[in-house]
Amino acid sequence: MRRRIAGLDVHTSVAEVAGRDVLLWHHGSPQTGAILPPVQRAADAHGLAVVSVARPGYAGSPRQPGRTVADVAAGLVAVLDALGVASVVSVGASGGGPHALACAAAMPELVRRVVTFASPAPFTGDDAWFTGMQAPGGLRSAVDGEASRRRFAETDEFDPEQFTDADFAALEGEWASLGADAGAAGAAGPEGLIDDDLAFTRPWGFALAEVSASVLLVQGERDRVIPPAHARMLEAALPHAALDLHADEGHVSVLPHLGAALSR
Repeated sequence: MRRRIAGLDVHTSVAEVAGRDVLLWHHGSPQTGAILPPVQRAADAHGLAVVSVARPGYAGSPRQPGRTVADVAAGLVAVLDALGVASVVSVGASGGGPHALACAAAMPELVRRVVTFASPAPFTGDDAWFTGMQAPGGLRSAVDGEASRRRFAETDEFDPEQFTDADFAALEGEWASLGADAGAAGAAGPEGLIDDDLAFTRPWGFALAEVSASVLLVQGERDRVIPPAHARMLEAALPHAALDLHADEGHVSVLPHLGAALSR
């Protein structure tokens, strides 16, 4: 079901979410916020309803200029309150990872655990933060501000070298819906992606030490989009984190481990 709550574009897997334990899905960059079938299947297998919200600037959620990662979480507080959910497993993929963590900091009484897949770590201000990224141009340009990031968007093209053979295999199989959804989000314009990159390279608006929930950091060691060094930085900074490294996985091919991550 798709509805408008607190001005945001909200998708739920069932009509009535009140009193339910939910998987709160934080989509990657770019995505529309639609519930992807493999996410739905994993949640169903664990008795969870799915709530997915398009971040400001994506799909039907209006842009929020200057938003921080914490600002997005603050907006989701109103959404979850309106839905009346009982508890949350906050799950974020790639650009959704920081937002999954922010929700745990903002709603410690509601978020019982966090799972991230290939999440970036907070920007250190050091060039080493970009090491291992095949195509860091968007993030590098964001460091210099919105005008710089917008100029980059004018000529930005997808670099296929970011993905491994395993990534492409995942996009041709179980996670084909992710590629289609990313294409739809990209075709709608760059606003959400620009604002995500700006948010990732600014202070996030909360400290990782504020995340009291347990966090599972799922990461492919062959990831060329968000390299494993980021997962290690997150593990070191989070109070209750475990790192789940997969030697042969890339940025997308790590996502099929969602079901196993929910079982841990």
